[in-house]
Amino acid sequence: MKKLYIETLGCAMNVRDSEHMIAELNQKEPYELTERVEEADLIIINTCSVREKPVSKLFSEIGIFRKYKKASAKIGVTGCTASHLGRDIIKRAPIVDFVLGARNVSKLSTVIDKRHAVEVDIDHDDSSYAFGEYRTNPFKAMVNISMGCDKSCTYCIVPATRGDEISIPTDLIVGEIKKAVATGAKEIMLLGQNVNNYGKYFSSDQEKCNFTELLKRVSRINGLERIRFTSPHPFHMGDEFLTEFASNPKICKQIHVPLQSGSTSILKEMKRGYSKEWFINRCQKIRELCPEATISTDIIVGFPGESDKDFADTMDVLEQVRFEQLFSFKYSPRPLTAAAEYSNQIPNEIASARLTKLQARHTEIVDEIMNAQMDREHMVYFDELKPNGRVSGRSDDGKLFFVKGSEDLLGKIERVKVIKTSRGALDGELLMVNV
Repeated sequence: MKKLYIETLGCAMNVRDSEHMIAELNQKEPYELTERVEEADLIIINTCSVREKPVSKLFSEIGIFRKYKKASAKIGVTGCTASHLGRDIIKRAPIVDFVLGARNVSKLSTVIDKRHAVEVDIDHDDSSYAFGEYRTNPFKAMVNISMGCDKSCTYCIVPATRGDEISIPTDLIVGEIKKAVATGAKEIMLLGQNVNNYGKYFSSDQEKCNFTELLKRVSRINGLERIRFTSPHPFHMGDEFLTEFASNPKICKQIHVPLQSGSTSILKEMKRGYSKEWFINRCQKIRELCPEATISTDIIVGFPGESDKDFADTMDVLEQVRFEQLFSFKYSPRPLTAAAEYSNQIPNEIASARLTKLQARHTEIVDEIMNAQMDREHMVYFDELKPNGRVSGRSDDGKLFFVKGSEDLLGKIERVKVIKTSRGALDGELLMVNV
C-alpha cells in the first residue's frame, strides 16, 4: 500500500478538501496516511492564501520536503495558493509534480499521473459531484453546503481562488449527512464561505431552499444530535434565521459572527454590507433569543485608512458584545484584491500596537468568562482520545472539555461539571455515564 503525507493549512474548508482528496485517491488505489514525510510516496500541501504567511510557508515546506523525500515520491500543491499562483509554483519549484486549485479537487486522480499538470479553473463546478466517504474523525463530520463566494470584500482573495458562489444540491447534502450518521457521527459541521446565503445560486434545477430551511431538513435526520455551521455572514442574519438558531434543539448554541471592523466607515471601505449598528443589533438579538449562546468573531486591525477613532469603534464593539472567542490579525495586503492598491496603508508598528491592545483586552474578557464557568454543568460530546487517560469533547456552546476516561466515552454525550478553568479549555468531572 502506498503512503500519503498531507499537510493542511488554513480553514475548515481546507480540512474538508483534504478529506475529499484522500477519498478520491482511495477510489483509485488505497493509500495509508503517514506522519513521516521520508516514507511517503505522495506528498500533498493543501494551502491557504488568506494571509501572506501561509504562502511564504509553502515554499519553505517544499524546500524541506525536497531534502527528506524519497526519490520516487511525488509532491502536489493544492488549495487556494495553488489557485492564484498556478504554474508559477512549478516555475519557482520545479520539484512540484502537480498543482490543483481549490475549485478542482475532483480532478485529483487525473492530475496525479501527469508530470507538471496544472488545474486551477475557478469556474469549475464540483457542486453536484459526489465525493467518496472519508473522515478524519468517525464521531463528527464536516459537510460542504456551498463553494465559492459572491461577496467582493476588498481585503479578501477568496473569490479569486474559490470562484463564484454555488450552493450544493440539498438532497446531496442530506444524503451525505445520513451516510455520516450511519457510520457513527452524531455531530456535523456545515461549511461554506457564507453559509446563511445558501440557496441563492444553484448550477442546476433545484427546489428552492434557503439556509433556515436547510437547517430544518437536516435536523430531521434520525440519529443526528448536533448541528454546527461556519461561517454565517452578518448581512444575512435575518430574524427568521436567528429564531431557528435559537429554537432548534439540535443546533449547537455557538455562532461565529465575523465583525472584521467595528467602524462603519471602514466596513464600507471593506464592502462588508453592514454597519456597526447592524452588527451590534444582530448580536443583541442572539443574546435576547438565546442567552446561553457563545459568539465568536474575526477582526482585522490596520486596514488601510483605519484611524484611531475607527479602531476605538472596534474596541467598543468588543466591550459591548464580549466575544467568547476572537480570531484577530493585522491587515495583510493580498494580490488580486482592491485594498492592496490603496495608498493609505497603515504603518506596521501602528497596526501591531492596535492588535496587541485588542488581544490584551480580549484576553481579560475571556478570563472573566471562563473563570465564571467554575462548578457549572454542561452536556459534552466526547470525540477524541487524549494521552494520560483523558478524553476531550465540546459542550453544546463550543467549550473544549477534558475529563478522565477511556475510549468507552467516545461518541457519547455526557453531563460534566467544571472542576478547573483555564483560558482555552475546561477540566470536568463526569456526573453520570450513559450505558
